[in-house]
Amino acid sequence: MSPRLVLLSGIALVGLCGIARSQEAAHDHSAHSTTAAPTEASEIQMPVVSDDASTREHVPPPAPSSTPALASHDSMSATMGMDDSAPYGLIRFDRAEYRQPEAFGWDADGWYGGDYDRLWLKTEGEREHGEWDGRHEALWSRVITRWWSSQFGLRRDFGGGASRTWVAAGVEGLAPYFFDIEATAYVSDQGHLSARFAASYDLLFTQRLVLQPDIELTAFNKAEPNRLRGSGLSNATIGLRLRYEVRREMAPYAGIEWSRSFGQTSDLLLANREPPSDLRWVAGLRFWF
Repeated sequence: MSPRLVLLSGIALVGLCGIARSQEAAHDHSAHSTTAAPTEASEIQMPVVSDDASTREHVPPPAPSSTPALASHDSMSATMGMDDSAPYGLIRFDRAEYRQPEAFGWDADGWYGGDYDRLWLKTEGEREHGEWDGRHEALWSRVITRWWSSQFGLRRDFGGGASRTWVAAGVEGLAPYFFDIEATAYVSDQGHLSARFAASYDLLFTQRLVLQPDIELTAFNKAEPNRLRGSGLSNATIGLRLRYEVRREMAPYAGIEWSRSFGQTSDLLLANREPPSDLRWVAGLRFWF
């Protein structure tokens, strides 16, 4: 068979296959055209949501037939490990320091109780040239506002003359701009009146490095020559201490403290050949537990 005849036979075969395929497609299209496609939204079948609880995927449990008994305060505290009424306490030495040239001073307090009522114990004093001078206080504290507490109790002075007992009443709390404030009035067993005001502020340079300025003012209504105290504003003490909190519970510090006597107190000091003002370096440790 000649090549020309083979080429013509192939072309004819391809043509016949194309005609057969076109007829099959036409036949399929005519079969599908007999089934009407939905064209209206109303004719589209939408899923039906049943309100029957048995057909829902998540079925809530039935309500209890009776009200459960309320748990007691003790059982709830034991179960959850929380008891807001449980008493707790703290002991804090705000100052335990060496004071130039040869003196040791302290300022400490501690409390025990709940969120509203507490027993406070406070002590402050100094040992210089082998002599002690200071005070102890035992106070009952009661919360009166969100940031303030009232305090009532007794104060006992020691050293620097005859010991004396006072009845104390005052407030302690956090003033605006985070100033810690103490204001206390005293009445002695001999009818003397006294007042004390103290304020301090923590200035944070970092989370561990803190600068604490503080001021303390004292006044008396009657002179006490044996204690070198005059009437009126007796003295003022201003301190500036820089501490580094190695831990929150322990912080060494260093700073300066300046004290100044006024009025009759200054005259009594001069008559006793003691300076009415004093500036000294201090270094110590602040800790609590």
